[in-house]
Amino acid sequence: MTDLTPITALGAAGPRIARLGALTLSERPDVALASLALRRDAAEPSPMGLTLPGPGGLVQEGDYFAFWSAPGQWMIGAKDAAQTDFAATLSQEAPGCSVTEQTDGWVVIDISTTKGTLHPLLEKLVNIDVAHCHSNGAFRTGIEHLGVFVLCRNAADVTVLGMRSAAGSLWHALETAAARAAAGENR
Repeated sequence: MTDLTPITALGAAGPRIARLGALTLSERPDVALASLALRRDAAEPSPMGLTLPGPGGLVQEGDYFAFWSAPGQWMIGAKDAAQTDFAATLSQEAPGCSVTEQTDGWVVIDISTTKGTLHPLLEKLVNIDVAHCHSNGAFRTGIEHLGVFVLCRNAADVTVLGMRSAAGSLWHALETAAARAAAGENR
């Protein structure tokens, strides 16, 4: 049998990290994802102790997070769980719901700053009203013609979820914008 070596969405053995001025981009291959959908007449669960949010909402509790993706549907994530069968764990927490493994379909990239907020960067990247990009907000939007979810964890930390098949293009767009922002802060 061929020896298989796991790689991240960006094609390396370990996560890619870029530090550009006060901004840091970090690939997060450790994050597990699964979608959760209510079945007809099913009660809304509270998986991992999370109260599932409404439209535009994000909830975070310890290593878990959830955001609304469509009526009766959410994406649930767990830090440091990508090597587990997260969908099976979520299925046990949400009986009577449809759960689908999503981890390998997405690239997860954290953007953080040590200075101020990420609003100036987001204004250049995404078509959302950054005034509404408060803590615990989730938005479906586009970056350079790529469909993404932008999770606003707080004013200094944002997570971007994009298609794994376009991970390189998404990273390039984020890194280019971050480099321009870093160059502007050094003027």
